[in-house]
Amino acid sequence: KAAVQGNVRAQVNLGMMYHNGEGVTQDDQEAFKWFRKAAVQGNAYAQNNLGVMYEFGRGLPKDYIRAHMWYNIAASSGLELATENRNEMEAKMTPAEVSKAQEMARHCVQSHYKQCQ
Repeated sequence: KAAVQGNVRAQVNLGMMYHNGEGVTQDDQEAFKWFRKAAVQGNAYAQNNLGVMYEFGRGLPKDYIRAHMWYNIAASSGLELATENRNEMEAKMTPAEVSKAQEMARHCVQSHYKQCQ
């Protein structure tokens, strides 16, 4: 109920439950939905989790650019894990891809998460 009402912590927790299949049937698309709701409210853990989902193609096609974008946004909030994930992601990407991801991250944050691709 709290997640539906917009409680960010509850949204992240519900996303993790769906991601891991804890207490509910494992469902990556539901996990993505709840992580995204929390991520656009500025939650760094949810933002990092979206990066993981994009990096590994959990419930959606793999997309290193979007993974980097979400890791970068989470890292800018000081989440060390996201910084590590972003740096590891960069090793798998071309300089042009990194540049595009950085531009997307800036656009996402500047739009107050309303225009995050």
